[in-house]
Amino acid sequence: MSTALPRRGRRALAALAVTASLALTAAACTGQPNTGAQGGTGTDNKPVTITFWHGWSQPNELAAINTDIAAFEKLHPNIKVNAVKAVSGDTITQGLRATGASAPDVVSDFSTTDVGKFCSTGAFVNLDPLMAKDGIDPKTTFSPTMLSYTQYKGDQCSLPLLGDAYGLYYNVDMFKAAGIASPPKTFSELAADAVKLTKGDGSQQLGYMPLWDYYEQNTGYVGGQYNPTYFTPDGKSALSSDPTWPALFSWQKSLVSQLGGYAHLEKLRTGYGDEFAANAFDKGKVAMQLDGEWRISNLQQDNVPFHWATAPFPVPDSMAADYGMGFQTGTIIGINRNSQKQAAAWDFVKFMTTDTNALVTFANAIDNVPSTLAALKSPDLKLPSTFQTFLNVAADPKSVTQPATPDGDNYVTILQNLGLDLQSGKQTDVTAGLKKADTDIDNSLAQAGAQ
Repeated sequence: MSTALPRRGRRALAALAVTASLALTAAACTGQPNTGAQGGTGTDNKPVTITFWHGWSQPNELAAINTDIAAFEKLHPNIKVNAVKAVSGDTITQGLRATGASAPDVVSDFSTTDVGKFCSTGAFVNLDPLMAKDGIDPKTTFSPTMLSYTQYKGDQCSLPLLGDAYGLYYNVDMFKAAGIASPPKTFSELAADAVKLTKGDGSQQLGYMPLWDYYEQNTGYVGGQYNPTYFTPDGKSALSSDPTWPALFSWQKSLVSQLGGYAHLEKLRTGYGDEFAANAFDKGKVAMQLDGEWRISNLQQDNVPFHWATAPFPVPDSMAADYGMGFQTGTIIGINRNSQKQAAAWDFVKFMTTDTNALVTFANAIDNVPSTLAALKSPDLKLPSTFQTFLNVAADPKSVTQPATPDGDNYVTILQNLGLDLQSGKQTDVTAGLKKADTDIDNSLAQAGAQ
């Protein structure tokens, strides 16, 4: 059984392992994206070593990625890969601003919200010319949503390297006891089931925890089920003009009220255990939960004493025909603009992101979602049947993510903070709150040079 930590767990454990070794010369991370034409390659048979930074740190993760590296080196005997593990996001940003022998040639990053800043500044090489040269059609190769979150304004500066998909976990035993035959498909069904599954005041058993700061649940992930429009065509924040957010906040407020109110639910939430060490769903305290594919491994490891299953997360009632879609995020990989070995780096990136066997081997080992359409359908995937929900979400063309921006995840944080203020009563005017969020987001983007 895999012992992989969930993505957020891996992120938390990613050490600043290489910070001290960065004896580098600072270089501005600006300018137009490089097309990757420079540097040594594996095509002229000259020995070359490339440096690959990644954030994985657990033994099974390292074993899996080293297996893929060994397979690549066997195909390209003149290219050696120096892999540096457990590299944090901050260290990645620092390394991409530097030149010198210790700078990375290839970087993988757990945060899709970094794509905008890496693309807009030219820190990552534009991979479109390289894919075109090698006959790779990204639209027929990669999961559509994963392809979306690895680009910015048409610049495919990164590619997906496995990913995460979100769905609904539900306690089958609790459903049967409550007389509920199947998981909810719409938001109204989710709310009705949440009330029906709650015992007493919910202290013993809560049908669903609707607060925005409960584990993986947040405004963006749940709001994503509406397929919202975050920005106008000219790049301005569009939160206040999109009906998604008033509808979402109204639905959540109603459910919070039905389940006992904010103060009561907040008391329950703060009394639950850690997301990974003592998850409330794993402990049988919550009947339904939004979560990623990694929860399967946690439930298996914990050997929980109840039957559970997975399903796509519900959609708004007006979008019932879209049931089956979901929110996605994942790991990205790109080539450092400052690399002097970009051709060899591309050979490596191409292998890691398009070789079906490499992706399937990696996915099997760390319980992640494969990122190509071929790997998603591979008969060699050895994942539990409950994993199929997440494979289907990843292949669904209606699945969603959040758009890349040059200021990283600032707009996501602003929206989430508004949701927290609304649920607690600190903010009571949704319209005013959304308009202020638009202003704050536009200011943040302007400071990042986007406007």
